[in-house]
Amino acid sequence: MKNKTGHDRQITRNWKPATQAIRGGTLRSEFGETSEALFLTSGYSYDVAETAAARFRGDDPGMTYSRLQNPTVAMLEERLCLMEGAEACRAQASGMAAMTTALLCQLSAGDHMVTARSMFGSCKWLGSELLPRFGIEVTIVDGTDNDAWATAMRPNTKLFFLETPANPTLEVADIRAIADIAHDGGAKLLVDNAFATPILQRPMEMGADMVAYSATKMMDGQGRVLAGAVLGTAEFINDTLLPFQRNTGPNLSPFNAWVVLKGLETLDLRVHRQSENALKIAQALEHRVPRLLYPHLDSHPQLELAKAQMSAGGTIISIFLDGGREQAHALLNALQLVDISNNIGDSRSLMTHPASTTHYGVGEEGRAEMGITEGLLRLSIGLEDPDDIIADLEQAIAAAGI
Repeated sequence: MKNKTGHDRQITRNWKPATQAIRGGTLRSEFGETSEALFLTSGYSYDVAETAAARFRGDDPGMTYSRLQNPTVAMLEERLCLMEGAEACRAQASGMAAMTTALLCQLSAGDHMVTARSMFGSCKWLGSELLPRFGIEVTIVDGTDNDAWATAMRPNTKLFFLETPANPTLEVADIRAIADIAHDGGAKLLVDNAFATPILQRPMEMGADMVAYSATKMMDGQGRVLAGAVLGTAEFINDTLLPFQRNTGPNLSPFNAWVVLKGLETLDLRVHRQSENALKIAQALEHRVPRLLYPHLDSHPQLELAKAQMSAGGTIISIFLDGGREQAHALLNALQLVDISNNIGDSRSLMTHPASTTHYGVGEEGRAEMGITEGLLRLSIGLEDPDDIIADLEQAIAAAGI
């Protein structure tokens, strides 16, 4: 197979992100296909037994088993490396497979992790429920309070874990400052960058050691498949993460990798257009509801930091109503264009009530600590005409008695 359409990584790293998202990491077979080939195979054959032995020793770079390598998945991993500016990447079966793998591959009994308070519900569960079962201590802090991160540091602290902007409160954590605090204490920083994507924010350029994604969201972009990825240094991915993944098997299927590859081709266009739509919609609705948050809106309490870290505000808007769950559900039920869905990052606009869906499992007390009220609605902006979205939301707001 021809490697990277005839270009080595040094050349492809100099391409702009929009070019990398279309051509980066491409492998072509002898047939010279322009679209990435879909390799649906679990195993590989060898011309001679010595070749098989060499591959399992690591002396031959060829494929051995699709739990370890697959040409379609490898193309996705290389493309994500280029877009993120990372040395290495391993794709995962889902976003939560990526988060779980990134944590468990490097934490052991007796270690300590510090995590932000405001995160996706399942990520919150990993820190509050799963890791303590294995003797891993977890301290939860206000992710926007840099002093809190420093205060939480212990001699056995191995990892800081945060999501920014946070799901669904849109709190923004200072990646550079928190990375410095982690490194000063001998720890590493893992950032969940699913809301921003590498198009708007590249945490490793700001000091993060690892980045994890739910590629199910913006990277696919059309609500078709589950996928995830973890990126970092070659040493971390190959020596720490890969042994865990090889032996536990949270691998991405070739078909899902191929779908995400197709999604990446339009990621730059979609993220910027959807961010433009989101800003316009946020500006139009800000004074129609009790409270509205969007990272690049002038009223966002961390506007300066959000603009310093993100080239645009992203695709998510958070709306806070005073009427609790009843009023939030009334607004959802009045929608005529926007879909009620717990997903995000789709080309279609989606809206959900986190307290009864994505964050239901963290419990009432946990939600209160995270700032997730019964009146909070999370709005994921799609590619529809923003005026149509505004009209639908305005009529739903009116129908809910707001």
